[in-house]
Amino acid sequence: MFGDRFANPEFLWLLLLIPVIGFYLWRRRKQFSVELQFSSLSILSAVPRSLRERLYNMPLVLRMSALALFILALARPQSVSSRQNISTEGIDIVLEIDLSGSMVAEDFNPNRIEAAKQVASDFIDGRSNDRIGLVVFSAQSFTQCPLTTDYPVLKSLLKEVKNGMIEDGTAIGLAIANGVNRMKDSKAKSRVMILLTDGVNNRGEIDPITAARIAATYGIRIYTVGVGAQGEAPYPVQTPFGIRRQMIPVDLDEKALTQIADMTGGKYFRATDNRTLKSIYKEIDKMERTKIDVTAYKRYSELYSGWLFAGLALVLLEAGLSASVLRKNP
Repeated sequence: MFGDRFANPEFLWLLLLIPVIGFYLWRRRKQFSVELQFSSLSILSAVPRSLRERLYNMPLVLRMSALALFILALARPQSVSSRQNISTEGIDIVLEIDLSGSMVAEDFNPNRIEAAKQVASDFIDGRSNDRIGLVVFSAQSFTQCPLTTDYPVLKSLLKEVKNGMIEDGTAIGLAIANGVNRMKDSKAKSRVMILLTDGVNNRGEIDPITAARIAATYGIRIYTVGVGAQGEAPYPVQTPFGIRRQMIPVDLDEKALTQIADMTGGKYFRATDNRTLKSIYKEIDKMERTKIDVTAYKRYSELYSGWLFAGLALVLLEAGLSASVLRKNP
């Protein structure tokens, strides 16, 4: 009836004026009506009202209804018929975040983990047609969220990630193996892993290089991101007098991370602060874009003519009644 949209919806605000205009005309009509005074009308109380009396205000009602219909016609209701064909290669992406104790170092604001969570969240916001999963690791590795296109759920689970969820350590090999397990049966044309860590593999049963070879076998590309300032970084330590910060050396196995990326066709990045970390994820986001061909057809059909003719019909009806059945005598 109203279609799918209004081309000029701003005119609909004029509908708010109809009650005001109607009340003004009704009051004006009463002011100019002729009144005859009688001593008593009680004798006429039993006489039923005629149809003409019952329809006394009908011309005003028809006039206001016609005005409402004209306003609706002015807003131009339209129906929309569309057809859209989308063809996309599709990408499966697994985000892997290190939760080891050193990730609470404060060379990033407020610390490495929170900075990593924020840029990962921004990365998710920039995707639209890809399945994304989340793997976290320290001494062990587990899937925080399987591959999904439900980004709100994914971001909610990302917010819950924190240090201490898993026993401390850095099991990079296990993290890669976990990500491979999530994507090995994927039908996506492109499969990507983004591994973020600040340390050296020191836990787990699988060597990172071995895990990377397995990933390469399945055609999974790994982008590795090493986080940590150059030299030393402030680390919060709990003491009997509160938290104090001491400088700890940044121990990052860049050689292994570079080798992992090279073996799988990815790339290694070094992030030393929040700004560089954001730029790294933006660069990965640009590199991992598939071509989406969209063919869209939209046709708008105007529906205002029905409302316009209905309004004209009410105007003619009001004029006809006022000139015949409801005609007033001066």
